[in-house]
Amino acid sequence: MIDFRPVGYVVGWLIAALGASMLAPMLGDILSRSGNGDEFASAAIITIVAGAVLVLSCEGRSRGMNLQQSFLLATGIWTVFPFFGALPFWLGAPHATFTDAFFEAMSALTTTGATVFVGLEGMPAGTLLWRGMLQWFGGLGIVVVAMVFLPTLNVGGMQLFRSEGFDTLGKVLPRAKEIALSLTSIYLILTFMCFMAYLWTGMGSFDAFVHTLTTVSTGGMANYDTSFGLFSASAHYVAVVFMILAALPFVRFVQLGTGDALPIWRDPQIRGFLLVILVAVATLTAWLAARSDDAFEQSFREVLFNVTSITTGTGYSSANYDLWGPLAMTVFFVLGLIGGCSGSTACSVKIFRYQLLLSAMSAEVRRLHSPNRVFVPRYDGRSVSSAVLNSVMAFFMMFYVTLAVVAVLLVLLGLDPLTAISGAATAIANIGPGLGPEIGPAGNYAGLSDAAKWVLAGAMLVGRLEVMSVFVLFTAAFWRG
Repeated sequence: MIDFRPVGYVVGWLIAALGASMLAPMLGDILSRSGNGDEFASAAIITIVAGAVLVLSCEGRSRGMNLQQSFLLATGIWTVFPFFGALPFWLGAPHATFTDAFFEAMSALTTTGATVFVGLEGMPAGTLLWRGMLQWFGGLGIVVVAMVFLPTLNVGGMQLFRSEGFDTLGKVLPRAKEIALSLTSIYLILTFMCFMAYLWTGMGSFDAFVHTLTTVSTGGMANYDTSFGLFSASAHYVAVVFMILAALPFVRFVQLGTGDALPIWRDPQIRGFLLVILVAVATLTAWLAARSDDAFEQSFREVLFNVTSITTGTGYSSANYDLWGPLAMTVFFVLGLIGGCSGSTACSVKIFRYQLLLSAMSAEVRRLHSPNRVFVPRYDGRSVSSAVLNSVMAFFMMFYVTLAVVAVLLVLLGLDPLTAISGAATAIANIGPGLGPEIGPAGNYAGLSDAAKWVLAGAMLVGRLEVMSVFVLFTAAFWRG
């Protein structure tokens, strides 16, 4: 029998903390006299009381958590939080339906960035701030989960990053509390640096702060219906820098802070990630330059910004790349399914899994050519165990099967194939904008049916928690212990 009390105790404290954080946008709305402060106060009270009740009911918890409880905690946080995070959107501006409010909160907390809200320019400051805060919380949460929980839970090859054979967290920070504190410090430093950089580009302080929250979390929710298109060229370049930094393994920043810069240059994830961006930018810049009369700098900047945004899973847009032609649409679709580095705020499959897949394929091809020789897949110059490879292969299978199932469900719910397939991909990969006129960079998800929004919200949850962490809860063996 699983003891749910340790899980409930932690979740309860986190819910109460979420409620307390609603006081910030409440204060902002009161000061700006937007008339939305009372709604935030009500949502805060409900959330704090619910968290406190859960903490008190689980007070007699046992110490520590086993494997089952760890899985339940990771999934429970991202399942419960959107319900409470949705309250300000439901009770206050924009007074959305609960389906829309939940979709927006789930999209924010999973750093997907897909939105159902329109008329963002006219919304109260507190509502815009709350969207940014939810994304910032989600970004920090997934970094901690990726470095503390997923390697221990052997999810999708993440056990690779707890092996003593690799120079990662196993040697740098041996305890979970120290890992979380160090990662939080890095996150706060990136947040401060990004905010100051945005101010330097001429952004107003409010826009700079909210977009900082959604940049370092690679979330991508903006204060305007046109996303990032209204800002200056210098703001675009600043955003590119910090989207890339947020998509790199945070443990490398920890090592850099100790004076060891070599791991950053030697990390195969980082080299592969930057190479993907470089190749995509060069290809699409040449493609766009041949099709457009725009100045080269503008074409380069738009390609660089949007390629970086989609690859990192941020989801900002500065131009309607649906109009760039079929090659561009294909490249953006593929980039969204690659993603950034593990141990970052980036989402999707992650670059290291493709590197492991290529290494395994290379070893198999060579084995066919020379059957009497032994070829071992390698990563970063070291051999990779069959357990890691099996875990990665299982992840790929479940990821793409889930994508296909979600796409079929969306088609059955009335969406056209392009919207359904790109919507499924953008939800499970936590990207944000899809393809096509409805959910593409020039549209949003407001026009979808409620059923489609719930399907996509579920896909966001599954994708953010690396697929396997959620599906393991649906097996009988898990509950038997």
